[in-house]
Amino acid sequence: MQPTTENTEKIQGTVERITFHNPENGFSVLRVQVDGYPDLITIVGQAFNIAVGETIECEGTWQRDKTYGKQFKSSHPIQAVLPHTLAGMEKYLASGMIRGVGPHTAKLLINAFGDQVFAVLDKEPEKLATLPGIGKKRKKQIIASWSQQQSIQNTMVFLQSYGMSVNKAVRIHKTYGDRAKDKITENPYQLAFDVQGIGFKSADELAMRLGFEKQSIHRAQAGIHHVLQEHCQQGHCAARHEALIEKCSELLEIDASIIQEAINKEVSQQHLIIDQLEEETAIFPALFYHAELSAAQELIRLLQGKLPWGEIDVMKAIPWVEEKTQLQLADSQKQAIEIALQHKVMIITGGPGVGKTTIVNSMLYMMRAKRLSVALCAPTGRAAKRLAESTRLTAKTIHRLLGFNPETRSFKHDDTNPLPIDVLIIDEASMIDILLLHHLLKAVPDHAAVFFLGDVDQLPSVGSGAILMDMIRSNIIPTVKLTEIFRQAANSHIILNAHRINTGELPLPNDSALSDFFTIYADSPDEIQQQLLTLVTTRIPSFMPCNPITDIQILTPMNRGQLGTIALNSVLQQALNGEAQPKISRFGLTYSPGDKVIQTVNNYDKDVFNGDIGFIAHIDLDKAVVKIAFDHKIVEYEFNELDELSLAYAISIHKSQGSEFPIVIIIVSTQHYLMLAKNLLYTGVTRGKRLVILLGSKKAVHIAVNNNQENKRLTKLAEHLSVLNHEI
Repeated sequence: MQPTTENTEKIQGTVERITFHNPENGFSVLRVQVDGYPDLITIVGQAFNIAVGETIECEGTWQRDKTYGKQFKSSHPIQAVLPHTLAGMEKYLASGMIRGVGPHTAKLLINAFGDQVFAVLDKEPEKLATLPGIGKKRKKQIIASWSQQQSIQNTMVFLQSYGMSVNKAVRIHKTYGDRAKDKITENPYQLAFDVQGIGFKSADELAMRLGFEKQSIHRAQAGIHHVLQEHCQQGHCAARHEALIEKCSELLEIDASIIQEAINKEVSQQHLIIDQLEEETAIFPALFYHAELSAAQELIRLLQGKLPWGEIDVMKAIPWVEEKTQLQLADSQKQAIEIALQHKVMIITGGPGVGKTTIVNSMLYMMRAKRLSVALCAPTGRAAKRLAESTRLTAKTIHRLLGFNPETRSFKHDDTNPLPIDVLIIDEASMIDILLLHHLLKAVPDHAAVFFLGDVDQLPSVGSGAILMDMIRSNIIPTVKLTEIFRQAANSHIILNAHRINTGELPLPNDSALSDFFTIYADSPDEIQQQLLTLVTTRIPSFMPCNPITDIQILTPMNRGQLGTIALNSVLQQALNGEAQPKISRFGLTYSPGDKVIQTVNNYDKDVFNGDIGFIAHIDLDKAVVKIAFDHKIVEYEFNELDELSLAYAISIHKSQGSEFPIVIIIVSTQHYLMLAKNLLYTGVTRGKRLVILLGSKKAVHIAVNNNQENKRLTKLAEHLSVLNHEI
C-alpha cells in the first residue's frame, strides 16, 4: 500500500522511538511501526505523555520534507489507544504503563490469555492469581494500576473533548482522582491553584469552553491571584496596586472596575492585604504579608533578653580559642567574634575566603565550653552537608530541624513546642524565603541566640522575599560584613575572580596551566556548545581526574534557547550517558541508569526538595519504578511521578544556590542578555571548588560584570522591623 500525499488518512501503530518531544507544546517526532509498511514511518504532530511501546492513533496527511523525507503529519493531537494485535498488546503491557508488569510478566499474560488479556484485567482480574510468580501483592498492584489507567483514560476523554492536552489530563487525574470531572465542572479555575503545571490560562480556556462568563467575578478573582502568583514567583511579596489592576485588565480583557471589585472581595475575605509600601499602595497575598510581619515580630522578640552564654571576657576567650583551634585569628575575625558575643541576633556576611567558617568554629568552641545546646541548619541538604563538614558537627536542613510532617503538612516545632536549643546557627541565609523564615523563627525559644551566615551579594532566594538584604537594610539586626581575603584563599583564582566580579572587574586572564579558573571565549551558540562537549568529554578529564557526570556541573542563566538547560541536557546526556540501558521515556524526557537528575518541586513525602540533585541508580521495568540516589539515600519514584524530575547535566544558576561542585562550567552568552548581571555570574563562580571555567562570548562577560542593577524585590520585612523596633 503506497501512501498518498493529499488524502486524509487514519493511522494506527506502535511507537518504537521518540526522536523529539517538546514538553511545552507537545510537538513530537515519532518513529512508528504500522502494519502494511515494511519500515518504520515518521509521524509528526502534537503528542502528550506518549511512551515507547504504546499504540497510537492519528489522522492526517503524508508530506515530503526537504531535509527529512516522507513524513505523516497529524492534523489532530496524537492519541494513545489500546492495541489490537497480540504483539502490540504485549509491547503495551511491557512498556511500564502498568505497575507490576514488565517484559517477562507481559509475555506470561499474553501466553495465558491471548487477545482476551485486557478483558481479563477489566472483568476477571482474579485469574491473575492462577499464573506463576503473581502473588496476592503483585496481583493487587497490577489491578490497581490497570484501574488507574482506565480512570485516567476516562478523565482524558472528558478533558480532551474540551481541548485539554493529555499531559495536563494526567496531572489533573493525579491530583483529583475519580473526582476530577466534578471538581472541574464546579470551578475550573481551581486547577491553577491545585495542579502543578496548569496555569491560569489553561484553566481559563477550559472555563470558557465549559460556558463560564468572561465578566465573571470568579474569573476576575482567579486572574488576580494568577498575576500575583507570577509576580511572587519572581521573588516579590506584593504588587503595586495600579500595576496589578493594569496587568489583570490586560490579561482578562475586562474593565478595571470588575478587577477592583474582585480585589475588594478578596480583601474582605482576608485572602489579600492592602498596605503602603514605599509610599505607594500595594497588594499582598495574605500569606506573605503575615509571614513578613511575623518574622519581624519574632526577630524583635529574640533581640530582647539576656545572652544565653552570660558574660564572656573576650580578651581571655580569643587567645583560648586560638590555642584550641591552632589558628591565628585576624583582627577582623576577632572583631566579629566580639560583636557576636554582645548580641542575641546577628548577621555575619561576606564572600568566599573571608573566614566565616573560622569565626563560626571559634564561636562553637566557646558555646560548647559553656555547655550550651547548639543547632546548625541550612535551607538545602547540600548546604547542610557542607556546614556539617566545615564544623564537624551535625547540621540539618531547616525542614528536618523543625520536624516537618508530610502527612499533616505541619512542623513539630513551632511557638507552642519550641526547639530545645540555646543557640541557632543558620548558614546560606540568603537562600531562605520569607515563609520558611517565619516558621523557623517561631520555633526559637525566647532565651536563645540566632546567628545568620550568608553572602548578601549572591542571588536572593528562589522563593519570595529578600530576607538577608532586608534584615541588613533595616539597621536593626547587628551585622558584620567581612571583606579581607585570607592568605590560603588568596592562592585560589576562583576566590580572587569571584571578588573581582563582585567589585565590577573582569576575571584575571589565563596565565597558568596550574590555575583553577579559566576563561574560554567563543561567540556563536554552535561554537559554545561544541566547546562544551569537548571540555566535558576530553579536555577536563585529561586535565584532572574526574567523573564527567558526577563531578562536572554545567551552569547556565536560562532554561530556553540553544544554550539553555533543556537543549544542553539533551546533548550532554547523549554524549555522556547515551549508551546506557534500559531507557524509559516519560513527560518528554528519556532516562537511563547513571543519568544526573534534579528534583523540580518539593516532595515532602519523599523528603526531597526543589533543587536536590541525584543519580538514577536503577530502573525496574517490571515494577515500573526508578530508584534515585540523593546524597546517600535511595528514593523510589513510580514512572508516573517522573514529572517531578528533570535532567541535571546542566542546571540554571538559580538552582545551583547553596551547592558546591568539584568542577563548574558557566555558560555566558548574549543569548541570555536579559539575565546577565553581576550577582548572577558571582553566584555561579562561587559554586566551584576545584575548577571553574567561564565559557562564552567576551561581550557577554563584560555585560554581566558591568551590570550592577538588581531587580529590587517588593518586600516589607525591613519596614516592619523598623516600625516594631520604634514601638519598643
